[in-house]
Amino acid sequence: MSPVLSVTDFHKAYEGVPAVKGISFQVQPGQIIGVIGPNGAGKTTTMRALSAIIPPTSGQLQVAGFDLETDPVAVKQRLAYVADDPKLFPNLTVADHLAFTAAAFHVSDADQKANSLLQQFELTGKRNTATKDLSRGMRQKLAICCAYLYDPVALLFDEPLTGLDPMGIRTLKRTIINRAAAGAGVLISSHLLAMVEDICSQILMLDQGQQGFFGTVTEFRQKFGSADEDFSLEDVFFAATERQDAVPV
Repeated sequence: MSPVLSVTDFHKAYEGVPAVKGISFQVQPGQIIGVIGPNGAGKTTTMRALSAIIPPTSGQLQVAGFDLETDPVAVKQRLAYVADDPKLFPNLTVADHLAFTAAAFHVSDADQKANSLLQQFELTGKRNTATKDLSRGMRQKLAICCAYLYDPVALLFDEPLTGLDPMGIRTLKRTIINRAAAGAGVLISSHLLAMVEDICSQILMLDQGQQGFFGTVTEFRQKFGSADEDFSLEDVFFAATERQDAVPV
């Protein structure tokens, strides 16, 4: 089975200052991988590079077998990135955003898909509302709807729960699980470790731009904490980052 996402020896530096230092991992179809780490660990940089928003300093990044350097358009056709603060067009309506996305990605039966997504995320009544008049959570829901509309094989979420109400959180978690079950590969960066524990099968831990761990949740527990279910993932994370800080890099 070919990976949906493949990252090999990825480095990124800003004006000579390293932000990510040689990380490597793969996301297979059906996997939901949680990216965790302190602020400044390199999580968003990795997401933005995979989405072809920023270029890597070195390394190889592939989406569904397409290389970001040689086939950036093919990559963007197969990937969706939902940022922690989505940049929407303030004067376009909810319906306009979905129509624009459908046209850009040549979505068939776009109206049916859009209606279903609006209903799922409780945006049907906001169809004709400009995004500048939406709440923070509604803008987040719209960005998710646009990402889902063209059925990408790779889904990247950077702090996706920001601004969502409890029903929105439940819907997002359910839809992520369903998308993965249908074959998509999902990468989620989040500081909310309870959500990571709820839906992620594997964990990528970054710290100071370096890869501290990549493997299953069970392996993460066994390496840094306890296999006891009463020992929360948050406890394991703190144990892991403290151990990383104690070991010279």
